[in-house]
Amino acid sequence: MKYIHHATDAWSLSCGEDGPQHQPAPAPYQLLSLAQWHAVREHWPLDVHVGLSLTNTTEVLDLAHDIHRIAMIALHFPKWMDGRAYSQAYLLRTRLGYQGELRATGEVLIDMLPMLHRTGFNAVQLHRESDEAAAQRTLSLYSEYYPQHYQNDAWSHAAAFAPQVAHA
Repeated sequence: MKYIHHATDAWSLSCGEDGPQHQPAPAPYQLLSLAQWHAVREHWPLDVHVGLSLTNTTEVLDLAHDIHRIAMIALHFPKWMDGRAYSQAYLLRTRLGYQGELRATGEVLIDMLPMLHRTGFNAVQLHRESDEAAAQRTLSLYSEYYPQHYQNDAWSHAAAFAPQVAHA
């Protein structure tokens, strides 16, 4: 899991003096809202990295035609107990085959890390009061004590109880 720090993050929101730009000019590592992306997608150069910052109410399957163009997707947790972004991440990885950075933002707590990983996130902006060292310990302990799961996850597609097929 990659831990994102605001001070060193290459990605930035596309904002002007009066707030978000409605049609930002293409520049590398811009993080756009879905509305901004729809406004500029037709003329956005293929070689310019673009990221999307999505609310947890966005229908991510609607990104199917653009998924190959998006280098990073940030999914927002408005409250730690709102799990819709888990479902969004899982759909992006499993149904759309998204290979880029999938980042959890918002009210992200250390306790959420194992499920974030299982559902497809590979980067996280921890809550401002969280400790990165504690987060790393949590993930390592979880994988040590729970190496297999009963359900599939975004990274491995075989559940612990799935029958093993013998190849002749």
